[in-house]
Amino acid sequence: MVRVKICGVTTPEDACLAAELGAHAIGLNFYPESPRSISPFAARNILRELPPLVSSVGIFVNWTPEPVIALAQALRLSAAQLHGDETPQTVAEVAKKIPVIKALRIEKGSAPIGLPHHRAAAAFLLDAARPGQFGGTGVTTDWAQARALAESHRILLGGGLTPENVAEAILAVRPFAVDVASGVESLPGKKDPAKLRAFFSEVARANRSL
Repeated sequence: MVRVKICGVTTPEDACLAAELGAHAIGLNFYPESPRSISPFAARNILRELPPLVSSVGIFVNWTPEPVIALAQALRLSAAQLHGDETPQTVAEVAKKIPVIKALRIEKGSAPIGLPHHRAAAAFLLDAARPGQFGGTGVTTDWAQARALAESHRILLGGGLTPENVAEAILAVRPFAVDVASGVESLPGKKDPAKLRAFFSEVARANRSL
């Protein structure tokens, strides 16, 4: 079964709807330049409303290990998603205290740089490469590359997923999970209930075919 992570959640209402529809995890973005960025205070309010058994993932871009660990422990996050150009040493330091999802950006026809070196990561999020941007681009990832990596690694497939293509993506890649932000939004940071419902419906349809 392919799991679902709804990323860039900014309100308790969106978090609860995602959980009700079957999300296994939500992503809370702490990258200030993202339109989905929230404060630790806002994250705490969201987490207070999150139902049990739904994981919470903090998204960090190029933070040093100490503040990542401190905030993750203060909020009792389930995992830290390191979405920048973090070194293997940074990943390893954070992974000593909390599971790490290392995001890797891949270009069409090219293997992601750094994957073999991040041995401490519990999973990898594959996102499309776009200069100067760290995710949330709406650009589709190279599914052929992702499928090859999913055969030997725990892969979260991100990059340009929508209700219209997520079933095809799941059947093509067979990832551990899919990760979506902009593809289920009405505005950056605001989830669209109809798109969320359609997305989960298509994931369920694909899972029945696996």
